[in-house]
Amino acid sequence: MTDEETQALQAEVASLSEAIKTTKTELEGIKAEKEALTSELDLTSKELESFRDSFGAKEATITELEQVIAAKDSELIPLKQAAAESDVIASEAKQSLANAVSAYKTAVVQANPAVPGELLTGDTIEAINQSLESAKTLVAQVRQSVEAEIAAGKVPAGAPARTPPDLSALSPREKIQYAIGGKT
Repeated sequence: MTDEETQALQAEVASLSEAIKTTKTELEGIKAEKEALTSELDLTSKELESFRDSFGAKEATITELEQVIAAKDSELIPLKQAAAESDVIASEAKQSLANAVSAYKTAVVQANPAVPGELLTGDTIEAINQSLESAKTLVAQVRQSVEAEIAAGKVPAGAPARTPPDLSALSPREKIQYAIGGKT
């Protein structure tokens, strides 16, 4: 072999040696990456196992809660029935109260014939009592007003008393003519 060939082979060997070193370096990097990924996989596997355990515990809790909900639902049925019954009772009580208030209003109108029934308003006994007091006050005011009008318009019985004519507005000449009996 010639020197040139030897040099070429040596250059090729050096190049291959460099390629091997580079490949070894890359391989070491890949190994380190593999170790890191393996370590991460182990951590992830442990976390997954922890999540599985936690999930199992939560499933058990959910099952227990579903049982509690079912028990509460069964307890709720009689309460719903009692609520419906109390709604019916309350409705009947409201109707009975409305009837009683209406009967009270009728009794108040009959007991107070001087007060017009239209002046009594309200849906409660207290409101009816207040409107009765207001109506009595109004009736008393109207009565006083009417009595005052009647008193002002009364004419005394019999003929009015004779009074001499008022001569104060006449001039002296007119007064003299009046006294003589002449016309003004």
